[in-house]
Amino acid sequence: MANILVHTADESVTLTAQAAKRLLDRGDGDAALLYLALLRHHGSVPPRSLAGELRWDRPRIETAERTLRDLGLIAPAETPPEPSDEKPVYQRMEIAERLEGSAEFRDLTAEVERKLGKKLTTPDIGVLLGLNDYLGLPADVIYLLVCHCAERIQRRYGEGRRPTLRQIEKEGYVWARMGIDTQSEAASYLKKYAERQGALPRYMRALRLGDRLPVASEEKYLTLWQEMGFPPETVALAYDKTVLKCHELKWPYCNGILKRWHEAGLHTLEEVERGDKPAKPAGSKPQSGDLRQYVQDLHRNRG
Repeated sequence: MANILVHTADESVTLTAQAAKRLLDRGDGDAALLYLALLRHHGSVPPRSLAGELRWDRPRIETAERTLRDLGLIAPAETPPEPSDEKPVYQRMEIAERLEGSAEFRDLTAEVERKLGKKLTTPDIGVLLGLNDYLGLPADVIYLLVCHCAERIQRRYGEGRRPTLRQIEKEGYVWARMGIDTQSEAASYLKKYAERQGALPRYMRALRLGDRLPVASEEKYLTLWQEMGFPPETVALAYDKTVLKCHELKWPYCNGILKRWHEAGLHTLEEVERGDKPAKPAGSKPQSGDLRQYVQDLHRNRG
């Protein structure tokens, strides 16, 4: 009988009889394709990093990944790794093989070079390879990450400034820990980030810091307060209480006030007014006046 398979000169992959039986018994074509893709990469990449290569969306590749875990063909899921001295260091030959063997990675490298306006060195390309292989970020997500870092550095330091690959790598670990590994998740995160950035001037004015950009340490506090749910008006009140106590803005002290309100579920001026009043003596008359108007008048007089 004539051979049916067409043999090529490409490197072969080995599928054990036991693995083949499990896949055939399950009858899941996606799981089988994902397993073959993992074998092609010698099991050295996270399954989700192959979404671009297989042209699958996240739900599809996650379903196939769960099937392979159920079948005992891949190891249990692990938490995205933290940056450490044990990160893989890719040799020149490994990088050259990836550039030659993966059109997607080659295109990513070229696009990053255009975005950063420079020729990437071998260690630079190794960082991109680590983001893809070690962290499991798809190529399209990595490019959005690079664009995000470039825009952030340019906004902070001016036109013409570009991030280093190490800065991009650091932010990549942040994304991996947050589970941002699809284009839609990256887009959602970047939209929220842009909204927070757009609100920063209002918070800086609430703290009587004018129209300058916050430095990195200040931005961390402002971002945290936005994530807690505090509008600028409440931050302005916390600022007033801080200056009353410390005679100047002390960021940790102001943060302590807001953290206490957050833990008590108080975020708006109305909520703070109702929930943060000192206990009144028995039989005393209620104080008149509106806290919001008080804060607005206070800042109007200072202005």
